[in-house]
Amino acid sequence: MKTKIALFSALALACGVCLAQYPNKAITTVVGFAPGGGTDTVSRIVARTLGEQLGQQVLTDNRAGAGGNIATDFVVRSAPDGYTLYLANVGAIAVNPHLLPLHYDPLRDLAPITMAVVFPNLVVVQPTVPASTLAEFIKLARENPGKYTYGSSGIGGAGQLAGELLKMMANIDLTHVPFKGGGPAMQAMLGGQIHSYFATPVAAGPHVKAGKVKALATTGPKRDPFMADVPTVAESGYPGYQATNWYGYYVPAQTPKDIVERLNRELVKALHSSEVKDLLGKQGLEAAPGRPEELAAFSKSESETWAKVVKQAGIKAQ
Repeated sequence: MKTKIALFSALALACGVCLAQYPNKAITTVVGFAPGGGTDTVSRIVARTLGEQLGQQVLTDNRAGAGGNIATDFVVRSAPDGYTLYLANVGAIAVNPHLLPLHYDPLRDLAPITMAVVFPNLVVVQPTVPASTLAEFIKLARENPGKYTYGSSGIGGAGQLAGELLKMMANIDLTHVPFKGGGPAMQAMLGGQIHSYFATPVAAGPHVKAGKVKALATTGPKRDPFMADVPTVAESGYPGYQATNWYGYYVPAQTPKDIVERLNRELVKALHSSEVKDLLGKQGLEAAPGRPEELAAFSKSESETWAKVVKQAGIKAQ
């Protein structure tokens, strides 16, 4: 009994020492997509303020590919010491495990810290597409099955899920074209390589305002306050349609609880700071930080929801 008490005391002391010294070097936030997309932009906005609070540099590491699986795999294998954070999206956490067998389980092998942002996607089309409303675009797609394409940030990402859900509810045939992130997808859109794009506000918002693409609808349950004149898909004739995107912060599962709590406090503080809120607002995003247990429950719920959509839509990894 005395041996066990001594062991627990030693572990508690070690954890306390670890927290007292944390952080004593740069921290890296891993994102699963190329520069210029939503996760990359949010990571860099938060990194500066978080670094100032912690007294250490916070870097962003882009590990694009496989719909976020490359990044998830890297984080799962990283040391659970609080120096590798993961800003993951809905696809990496709640969709990819249902697309193909993985050696890890995000719900088991990652520890949630806090939600970062929750937001709808935008359904945007090229200016050359002869449609100014979602109804007009759907009519075009029905009259020309398979002709029109839609882009997304990758297989299993929120953009593809939003697109496949619309295809199912509107009974249309759009050809999916995945990219390695929102940045490359937006460049393809601007270059005329795809007709439409289920885009994040970060990727598409500035181009909508500049008149380079047309916004037909948003995919959330209500209008986006940053684009109040753009109707939702539900308002456009498909009641019940809802496909939100979200990014959350995670660390490897065995990260000490004290470090997880410290990161939660610092990230919540950073996300609530006026500078971060203003910068996110310019991207059409609103911070939504919370407790680790809240993100854990939400991650599980989202996984269950999108597992059904993946199965019904027949989404396959490529």
